[in-house]
Amino acid sequence: MFIPNLLLIAGTGTKSGKTSIACRIIEQFKSLNITAIKISPHFHETTPGLKTIYEEKGYSVYEETNSNSTKDTSRMLQSGAYKVYFSKVRDDRLPFVFDKIMELIPEGTPIICESPALRNFIEPGVFIIMSSESIIKHKNISRLQQLPHLLFKMEELQKILSIPVGFENGRWNNASM
Repeated sequence: MFIPNLLLIAGTGTKSGKTSIACRIIEQFKSLNITAIKISPHFHETTPGLKTIYEEKGYSVYEETNSNSTKDTSRMLQSGAYKVYFSKVRDDRLPFVFDKIMELIPEGTPIICESPALRNFIEPGVFIIMSSESIIKHKNISRLQQLPHLLFKMEELQKILSIPVGFENGRWNNASM
C-alpha cells in the first residue's frame, strides 16, 4: 500500500540517528503540523506521559503528552510535532495496528514514522535509512536497503543545513532529485 504523506525512517542499528533525523525534519517543517509515530517491537515498561489509546494482547498504542523528558517521543514533541504516537507491537500485528493509528490522524496530514518493519508492508512517499559509526546493536536491514531510499550518516547530520526532503500536494518527496 502506498501512503504518499508518510516519511518512513529505518536505521542500521540502535543509536543510528533515527530520532535525530525525525526531529530535524519536524523542526524544518514545523508549520505543517506533522504527526510523528514511533513503533517498537520491544515491550518496555510504559513511562509517564504516555496516554493509553489502545491496549490489547500483542500491541499497545499511546499518545505522548510529556515534552519534558529525553525519550524519543518527547524529543519529537519538543521539535514541534503536532501529535506523537508510540506503539509497542509484535511484527505480526503491525499492519493492523498501523491502520488503527492512521484512523487517529486526519487524512493528508504529514506523518513521520520510525519503524523499519513497517517498510515490509507499506510504501512511503520517502524512505530514509540512517547509519552511524557508533551503533551499539547492528540490525540486518539488507533487504530494506535494496528498496529506494535516502541514506544519511548520523555523523554527517550536523553538517547538513536542510534535510533534502519536501512536502507538496499531500506527499513527501526527495528534494535532492
